Amino acid sequence: MNNKTLLAIDNGTQSLRAILFDLQGQILAKVQIPLSYYSDQPGWAEQDPQLFWNTLCRACQKLAQDPKVDLSTIQAVSVTTLRNTVVNLDKHGEPLRPAIIWTDQRELESIKPLKGIWPYLFKLVGVSDTIKNFQSRCQAAWIAHHQPNIWSKTDKYLMLSGYLNYKLTGEFKDSTASQVGYIPFDYKHHRWEKPNSWKWQIAPIKREMLPELVQPGQLIGQISQIASESTGLPQGLPVIASGADKATEVLGSGCIEEHQACLSYGTTATINVTSQRYIEPLRFIPPYPSTVADAYTIEYQIYRGYWMVSWFKEQFGHREQDLSVEMGVTAEQLLDEAIAQIPPGSDGLMLQPYWSPGVKVPGPEARGAIIGFNDGHTRAHVYRAILEGITYGLRDGKESIQLRTKLPIDELMVSGGGSQSDVAMQLTADIFNLPATRPHTFETSALGAAINAAVGIDLFENYQDAVKAMCHKGKTFEPIKENVDRYQELYEKVYKKMYQRLKPIYQSLRKMG
Repeated sequence: MNNKTLLAIDNGTQSLRAILFDLQGQILAKVQIPLSYYSDQPGWAEQDPQLFWNTLCRACQKLAQDPKVDLSTIQAVSVTTLRNTVVNLDKHGEPLRPAIIWTDQRELESIKPLKGIWPYLFKLVGVSDTIKNFQSRCQAAWIAHHQPNIWSKTDKYLMLSGYLNYKLTGEFKDSTASQVGYIPFDYKHHRWEKPNSWKWQIAPIKREMLPELVQPGQLIGQISQIASESTGLPQGLPVIASGADKATEVLGSGCIEEHQACLSYGTTATINVTSQRYIEPLRFIPPYPSTVADAYTIEYQIYRGYWMVSWFKEQFGHREQDLSVEMGVTAEQLLDEAIAQIPPGSDGLMLQPYWSPGVKVPGPEARGAIIGFNDGHTRAHVYRAILEGITYGLRDGKESIQLRTKLPIDELMVSGGGSQSDVAMQLTADIFNLPATRPHTFETSALGAAINAAVGIDLFENYQDAVKAMCHKGKTFEPIKENVDRYQELYEKVYKKMYQRLKPIYQSLRKMG
């Protein structure tokens, strides 16, 4: 049993990784290939679906060339991908247009009014704006309106996960835990919506255009002969359903109990709690499917999150980028050294991290803000304020989740690239006033997919046993009392009041375009 391995394919926003795990959750081999996107219009983000598949094939081929890798030990494969990224296929299973990536900001202007009683019900419960946001952001509706020729040829409409699973197996099947996007999915019952749902009115999607859904841990299919020739993986290898990257990150962090929260310091920063109950974190915003079958992940997100670190580095961190090349370290490490000497609270500089508001921030008008500047502030103060602002926002999410679940959160696991910063980890412990722990590996989304594969082929009886065997704790950062007191005062007296005070200005800016 000890020589058995599991292969996770993790197609994230910034790279695709093929990672081989043992049954103790340790990485045996890894190949990482960067990804990029292009834009024909400002705010658009697209990529040829074939590039994702070609990148997957390259990663698997390179993994197979690693002398430490014995392909015969691989027991199963599982795929996790970025969310809300859609692919149109023709009747031959070939892409018709570039995949629209989740970061794409296009909106459909000509929204068709909903039929029936739905508009009155939504107005009555005060969620008309939320529904309009769903309508305007629906990629299928945009394609059908602006590219009717493409839509008329669309035979299958899949998430990126469904496309990659199809390329691996030849089966149009996908996990329930991957269906996060503007599609007619029933988040409460983890199935496609019933025919009378309002969601079928949003875009001309037909049921037969969507994949067959299976639960996480269930069989999608086997590696086909064509996929075997393309990837180098053994033909017939089981492909097990997993879920979208945030959901697998929660599982890979070991957070499967309601008192545990998984903070994800990635492109989108999130706080997630696994729950057996359907609880909406915000009104009419559903909990997403968990990669633990029949469970939910209650999520609160800062849409751009740790993308703001990349934004800061590109806009203001040229010196650190140049030095990083000379010194052989990352620019983020140099920035961390600079902010380590700045006191908690950034000498009164406060940031609201709504650079690009998503559906779950207080409102679509929200924008980013930095207040409290004085002549003593430096670039390093701004950088620290970014980290603190993201963490304030996630603490706000924790309080919102606790209010909805009526249960306390007393354990924090912090994953994602941002968790590698000791400064970020310490200020997280201080702002939350809870110990903050890194998992033993920051490749938690891939590890979660590997756990799905392990449970799916009965290497473990259940997810509790799999988590116990494969998820381990890394370094824990304890809250420092004087820092906690400082952050508590700033959070209550400044951060919590910023949005309402600035909201009228945000609304005016939105009207002005």
